[in-house]
Amino acid sequence: MSAQQIEANRLVVNRFYHEFWNQRDFEVAEEIMTPEVTFHGALGTQTKGIDGLVTYIQQLHDIFPDFQNSVEDMVAEEQKVAACVTYRGTHEGEIFGVEPYGKVVQYVGVGIFIFQADLISHAWELGDRLSLLQQLNEPEISEEDVLHMESPPDRANPELPEFE
Repeated sequence: MSAQQIEANRLVVNRFYHEFWNQRDFEVAEEIMTPEVTFHGALGTQTKGIDGLVTYIQQLHDIFPDFQNSVEDMVAEEQKVAACVTYRGTHEGEIFGVEPYGKVVQYVGVGIFIFQADLISHAWELGDRLSLLQQLNEPEISEEDVLHMESPPDRANPELPEFE
């Protein structure tokens, strides 16, 4: 495989994240994926075919309307590309039994792509679900709440009992 083809595969993965996923330009799918593409989502969903993947993305955008992927780095060889990704979005729909309360979440993950005839045929998203769940379940604390919190005891100068 030529260095030129490996670079072309990297560009296809960038298009997957930026055009197809972030901009929701679903028309680009036929240019970058096989019709029977298999996708394993970071949130535990598996889809088969472009329509299944589009449905998954739309469902995710119902939960996180401003959901975005940021590619931080990529490694490519032969017919495989791995991308380090940061996922961000505002929690506006129920997920994992957690009701939405408008919190912005951010977590990291890795996308692994397999190519067949210069198109993505398989993709796995492996996201840090523990970090996502911790953020979803973490109570929102306002600045007003912080001002009214009790200060923790001073550990450097603990109050000592008086002896008579």
